[in-house]
Formats: sequence, structure tokens, C-alpha cells
Amino acid sequence: MSLKTVQTDKAPAAIGPYSQAVVAPPFVFVSGQLGLDPATGDLVSQDLERQARQALENLNQILLAAGSNLERTTAVDVFLTDMEQFAAFNAIYAEYFTMHKPARAAIEVSALPKGARVEIKCTALVG
Repeated sequence: MSLKTVQTDKAPAAIGPYSQAVVAPPFVFVSGQLGLDPATGDLVSQDLERQARQALENLNQILLAAGSNLERTTAVDVFLTDMEQFAAFNAIYAEYFTMHKPARAAIEVSALPKGARVEIKCTALVG
């Protein structure tokens, strides 16, 4: 089995020694995405809602570059710095996963890179 790394300029570049995603057929493993603007690498806002939308958009763009999409997502891990924002995050998340509901975990963490409020990673089917 050969592994393939995924890189798209429609999502932010990795901010460390890792890939945006790795395809290991039949799956793609997408690294955690923050609410970063792909053009600048900066957070789009300090607002959880805007960060969550951008993180989900970044995730989607990487999935598309890997030959997958949100509807083929099997599992999602969400990291929040404030679990009080769980309901607000869920409302946004439900806009992206309307019919298909992948397995998911939501974990509160003390901090995220760049002072982000949310990070999202996923596994999806490819091909």
C-alpha cells in the first residue's frame, strides 16, 4: 500500500511538520483544521462561530483535494477550548453534515495553536 500526502492552497498550509492529509486507501486522514484563512494563515476572527465555519470549509477543501467529500466522512474529532460553546458549535456543524452524520467525539482542551477556539480533524473514504 502506498501513502499519498495531500496539499491544496484552498486550505491553510500546515503550521508544523505534518501534512494537510494523508491518503491510505480506502481512507483519507485529515489533520486538525483551525479557523485559519488559507491566504494569510491567520485566524478569521476570535469568534467561535466564524472559526468553526472556516475550519469546516478548510476540512472540506482538503477532502475534495484528496478525492473525497463531507458525505464520505466516517469520523470527526472536535476540540473546543470552551465546552460552553458546544451547542453553538453543533448548530454550525449541523449545517455541514445535514443528511450524513459521521461518528464524532468532542473534547474540551485547555489551548489550541494560534489561540484558536476550535480544531476539527476527520477520517473519510476516498475513491
